[in-house]
Amino acid sequence: MRKLTSTNAINEASLVRNCGVVYALTLIGGRWKPTLLFSLLGGTMRYNQLLKSIPGISERMLAAQLRELEKDGLVKRTVYAEVPQRVEYELTALGMSAAPLLRTMSEWGNSLRERP
Repeated sequence: MRKLTSTNAINEASLVRNCGVVYALTLIGGRWKPTLLFSLLGGTMRYNQLLKSIPGISERMLAAQLRELEKDGLVKRTVYAEVPQRVEYELTALGMSAAPLLRTMSEWGNSLRERP
């Protein structure tokens, strides 16, 4: 944990405040968030479906990333009053607005991977 008054923290806060790319990457960046968002482009999914669709992600990390995406308004979590409890995740309108960006990034990344 770093101090909020450190030069690094101040510089990061300034970038987030003043640069749209940096702010967007704070919302969708990281190892798992882009994959989660891309998976949810296909529609509503349950927790275990997401877990199985993303090889290598731990349950702890999946739960943490979903909480962050929900907090940032990109993912909606719906809990149904059933036994056993059913929980579904879907993209919000804000999350869906990232679809063109995610698809373009995927195409770009795939084309780079195929380079000699």
